[in-house]
Amino acid sequence: MPDSSYVIAAVLVAAAVTWALRALPFAALMALRDSATVQYLSTRMPAGVMLILVVYCLRDLPLAHTRSLATPAALAVTVGLHLWRRNALLSILGGTAVHVALASTVLAR
Repeated sequence: MPDSSYVIAAVLVAAAVTWALRALPFAALMALRDSATVQYLSTRMPAGVMLILVVYCLRDLPLAHTRSLATPAALAVTVGLHLWRRNALLSILGGTAVHVALASTVLAR
């Protein structure tokens, strides 16, 4: 069994390293907060990341199967809900519910 002072020192070192690794990005970005490039990217990146995720998820969608029609239908519902209400949680839950309902009942055959 290790000595208690050794265990305490190990926990303190681990805590310090964890805190430093979590604080480092904020400290590095502090100098960039007033940058025009960072401000531009902060407005454009969320939509770009979402577009990349959609393309990545739909790239291998087999359109020959009836069951795969649930995905484009759920995507249309998600986009429609988001354009209508501008609520990410509602959009995600609505699209997920439509996909699950169509894939498990209507288009399951």
